[in-house]
Amino acid sequence: MSDPSESPVPDTRKGLNGRPAQRGLAQELFTLRWDPLPKMSRPRWLAWLPHVVLGYVAIPCGVLTGMQLNDHYKVFGAAVLGLSLLTSASVLLSMFRPIAAWWLGLVTTGLIAWAIHDHVGHGQSWHWTPAGPFTFAPLILMVALRVPPRVTVWVIGITLTLSGLTDVVLRPPQSQTIIGGVVILFGFVGVLGYALRATRLARGKLVEQETLTEEERARRTLLEERSRIARELHDVVAHHMSVISIQAQVAPHLVENPSEELKENLAGIRANALEALTELRRVLGVLRSEQPDDPATLQHPQPTLAELDGLVDNVRGAGLEVTTETAGIRRPLTPGVELTAYRIVQEALSNCLRHAPGSRVEVGIAYGPRELHLCIANTAPTRPALPSQGAGHGLLGMRERAGMLGGELAAGPRPDGGYEVSAVLPMDPQHPPAGTAAPETKKAS
Repeated sequence: MSDPSESPVPDTRKGLNGRPAQRGLAQELFTLRWDPLPKMSRPRWLAWLPHVVLGYVAIPCGVLTGMQLNDHYKVFGAAVLGLSLLTSASVLLSMFRPIAAWWLGLVTTGLIAWAIHDHVGHGQSWHWTPAGPFTFAPLILMVALRVPPRVTVWVIGITLTLSGLTDVVLRPPQSQTIIGGVVILFGFVGVLGYALRATRLARGKLVEQETLTEEERARRTLLEERSRIARELHDVVAHHMSVISIQAQVAPHLVENPSEELKENLAGIRANALEALTELRRVLGVLRSEQPDDPATLQHPQPTLAELDGLVDNVRGAGLEVTTETAGIRRPLTPGVELTAYRIVQEALSNCLRHAPGSRVEVGIAYGPRELHLCIANTAPTRPALPSQGAGHGLLGMRERAGMLGGELAAGPRPDGGYEVSAVLPMDPQHPPAGTAAPETKKAS
């Protein structure tokens, strides 16, 4: 069954002489709170099975009560019909208000005991009829399934206490008691309900934890990719800021007799560039790599589309058939677009290697007037893919990269059983609107 929301239980550790605990217990025992029976979580087509079963159980409970009143105790008339209907009604009510149904069951049991008191023969049971404990047991089970264990203990304790007092004070001399069997039955039903409730709550907690784990994995993957993007942007921006600083320093020497105003402005430009460069390195420098002090890593150039042939050759060497096609006039792009395009192609080819072994891959690059179009498409795999140990969130990084530049990325299966990743990147990237998120995509093949 699914995990219903638990009502808050008052703190039993506060207060003097246990008063807060007593007040909280009283609220639990004298309540008409709506607490519907949870549906089964799996299989879905049997979700309402508990409700149907309980509804069918209510009918024989009422019929059995009426039959025993007639056959065993010779009680007839409208009272028998009323008591039978109350027995069935209490079982049905336990589907929605278990505590109220329990109280109704206690009242009905008391009325039945009063009705048969003068009709009990020698050796017949009182105040429980032979079937009485079994018609009352569903009420104990419904309570144990939906309330905290301490409330279930009190419910069973009150029921057995009232039964014992009634037998001691009011039992006819010629009758016999079945209180021992009632204790065993109600104790078993209470333990069963507690076990089912604990299993349901544990399953709900497990589902919740799995959901949180998956969300945390996706968030961690996204943060790692953003950190990687930040490191690469640091390299690109730092390069340009360094060039600006050097040009501002050299510019006065390229002009014959520069004015003081020009020298002052160029000095200000160089100072601002150096200050921005320092702040940028302070904020993002730690994200450059897992080993920030590694000089080789700090000076390693970022890849561009000019190195795409080497990437494709490496993939071919791994056993994947790859063809490339370039349309339009190939020309240098801004470092951010070059790096983003390379990373998207790299990630898409990696996905083909992992999830589509034996497929044929086509890589298309089209240089438009204002946009760069990328398309990486693979056919259906010819061999089963090996189990992947990765987090399965490669498209998160590609979406982040495209969205960072104000571009778009889409991915999805093809009719022939393959998969396609396409992206459109602007030649002149602009900052995307705040809060803009790329549409959700499926896991790459």
